Amino acid sequence: MNNYGLKQRVSTRLAFLAAGMAMSAWAPLVPFAQARTGVEAAQLGLLLLCLGIGSLLAMPVTGLLAARFGCRPVMLLSGLGCCAVFPFLAIAPSAPLLALSLFLFGATLGTLDVSMNVQAVLVEKDYGGALMSGFHGMFSVGGIVGAGSMSLMLWQDVSIAAASVVIAIAVALVMLAAGPNLLREAPAADRDAPLLVVPRGAVVLIGVLCMFVFLAEGAVLDWSAVMLTNNGMSSAQGGLGYAAFAVAMTLGRLNGDKIVQRWGGRRILLLGGLAAAVGFLIVVLAPSAWLALAGFVLIGCGASNIVPVLFTAAGNQNDMPAGLAVSAISTIGYGGILAGPGLIGFVAHAVGLQWAFAALACGMLLVAFSASTNAPAAGGGARP
Repeated sequence: MNNYGLKQRVSTRLAFLAAGMAMSAWAPLVPFAQARTGVEAAQLGLLLLCLGIGSLLAMPVTGLLAARFGCRPVMLLSGLGCCAVFPFLAIAPSAPLLALSLFLFGATLGTLDVSMNVQAVLVEKDYGGALMSGFHGMFSVGGIVGAGSMSLMLWQDVSIAAASVVIAIAVALVMLAAGPNLLREAPAADRDAPLLVVPRGAVVLIGVLCMFVFLAEGAVLDWSAVMLTNNGMSSAQGGLGYAAFAVAMTLGRLNGDKIVQRWGGRRILLLGGLAAAVGFLIVVLAPSAWLALAGFVLIGCGASNIVPVLFTAAGNQNDMPAGLAVSAISTIGYGGILAGPGLIGFVAHAVGLQWAFAALACGMLLVAFSASTNAPAAGGGARP
């Protein structure tokens, strides 16, 4: 035991809050970026892919950096680097410069994402109880704060450049507040890890399960409005689907530590996976848009604590050092976010969006089924 204590737990929550603020604040800027650069929808999609590519390339090496140098320098450099890049997303005058800015933003954000999860795993393991859901809940809160603050400033006619600087300063201040109590050293086992470790054993299974959940979350983000409008809801109300999902997920995570502590990781995977699968089926089969909205709430509730449990499982497995395992499952899982929109679109074009959502229900059933295995992924989650 390292006796990290309350200060380290608070610093971890602040890091998750900062990351959520930075990521979500970019979303309201997308239409302005498209108008400024003059790109069409297809070109915009390629530009947005640069953010994901930057994250995907940075994630595999972050666990190694955290193991060699400790979480503190990696988190501070990536977090403050993210703040430095963010205003350029609002002022980049051309598509190539915006692509470069998005790539750098994605790389810094991906590095922060993995390193803060490495710290979260270490702090939770030292604490001896469930903390991961609360950490991820702060990321969701940060998402609400970041997107809401940016939207409010733009609504009040604050210039895009000024609003982006305000967000960057706010995120930087949160990171600096967290800084003094971030973990300076990784465990000896992680510091002695080899330079390159191919994911193996339970880590691969955990990563695949994360990919299913991230794919489901991305599908709700990208396609929930389409599902609701196809079911008779007006275009102006289409955003209610993701809003309901996001609120349910945030509330589930903020209360998740107590639930995980009481039920354990296996039950979270089983019941959460089943609830999310039923939610997707309700969305597919609902005779009205308002009943489908209830399905999105159920998806959010069910999925809310699955990823935190899986990250805890990554820290508890013995096939790889914890830091490298977190990097691996983050990379595999993030692949689901990148591939999700195109994959869902392809299936929807071929057989219909409802069948695509039915396939997502099957994916969540596989997550629930993993609870019946003996793999650490099924037993993730700290217990009393």
